Amino acid sequence: MVKIFIGNLPREADKDEIQVLFSQYGAVTECAIVKNFAFVHMDDRKSATKAIRSLHLYKLHGTAINVEASRGKNQGAVKLHVTNVEKGNDDELRTLFEEYGTVSECAIVKNFAFVHMDNSDEAMDAIKGLDNIEFQGKRIHVQISKSRPRFKYFNKICVVVS
Repeated sequence: MVKIFIGNLPREADKDEIQVLFSQYGAVTECAIVKNFAFVHMDDRKSATKAIRSLHLYKLHGTAINVEASRGKNQGAVKLHVTNVEKGNDDELRTLFEEYGTVSECAIVKNFAFVHMDNSDEAMDAIKGLDNIEFQGKRIHVQISKSRPRFKYFNKICVVVS
């Protein structure tokens, strides 16, 4: 289940309308409006990602709505290690992982790659959906990397470099 935040909601919008709008992209399990924002729960990450990309800045009753993944717990960046990939397929690999969420970095090194995803829920869905599948004629393996995402420190502020 994936929780989506909808901001800048016009007053005229109602629960049924929001539910129908998001149902175009997959099963909606819950929808709640609170003042000028709403939360929608969708069954799977692929559907939610497609809905977010398609409906962000969508004009509802003449107002551009803000649609994004809800920022709850488990929002730390996760670095994944992908084995059995060939150099030169970076863009295709990134596209494959973006079906499960936001990819902040994707780099193939020799016959393996590191893919940085924005949060652990998306990373776990990617592992579940992509581990042991065929990619570019080879069976890939996806797991959480044992090395940490890179961090740079400036004036005691920690910034994730992506």
